[in-house]
Amino acid sequence: MPFDFKALQRDCKAAQRVFRHARPTCALILGSGWSKVTDTFEQKRTLGFERVPSLGRTRVPGHPGRIVLAQRGAMQLLIFEGRHHWYEDDGWTPIAFPIRLAVSLCVRIVILTNAAGGIRPGFRPGTLMVIDDHINAMAANPLVGSRDASWGPRFPDQTVVYDARLRQQLRQTARRIGQKLAHGIYMAVSGPTYETPAEIAAFRTLGADAVGMSTVPEAILAHAAGLRVVGVSYISNPAAAISTPALSHEALLAHARKSQPRMTALLSAFIDDLSQHAPL
Repeated sequence: MPFDFKALQRDCKAAQRVFRHARPTCALILGSGWSKVTDTFEQKRTLGFERVPSLGRTRVPGHPGRIVLAQRGAMQLLIFEGRHHWYEDDGWTPIAFPIRLAVSLCVRIVILTNAAGGIRPGFRPGTLMVIDDHINAMAANPLVGSRDASWGPRFPDQTVVYDARLRQQLRQTARRIGQKLAHGIYMAVSGPTYETPAEIAAFRTLGADAVGMSTVPEAILAHAAGLRVVGVSYISNPAAAISTPALSHEALLAHARKSQPRMTALLSAFIDDLSQHAPL
């Protein structure tokens, strides 16, 4: 289902009125298990997803569904606590809205986070992986359909979707606070089923290090629109056939709660470093 361009335009204007005088430099989309990161920022104003027709109430546990205008030092941020997913079958509009609002508010940097299954041997729950590149295995692309100039050219280049300087800064931040970061390739599938062991074996052959059900559509849209993109995956579990226990969303969230301090510390320190070194 293509975008509802009129709805996006209407709801962005309405959100801009709520966040009047906002000048965010950075947008932060928090995936499953990441929402507590917001607690480290000074929250200026909030808007529930349910008040934005293009978004609507979230239906997935671990996605609170709030837009928060926040401050951290000199950096103003637009934070999305949760996201919508392709498997929810609501089309691309609710997935695209956060990026479209970020563009309308002149955001320059988008930080994408998610929870993912680890494919690479040695990826255990709690590993944080910087996304160096992605593989889109969703059998769908958000830019299919009528072209709108706000999303950039008809055929966007994908050579470097994830900004090299931002990835370097993330490495330096992790080193400064004594954290270890992995780097790898994130593969996005449509969901909502978890992957079969045979699929995981195939994905490993294709070069994927982690697999999830989000992030890639937002990365495609943000990069096409001219924003700088950086992404971090929280490895919540080894993927199918790598681990013995059955996979579940509840277990994913339970593992994320244990790693909240590390996840929060990394993003908070990264925002601090961005505010001190901007423009990168």
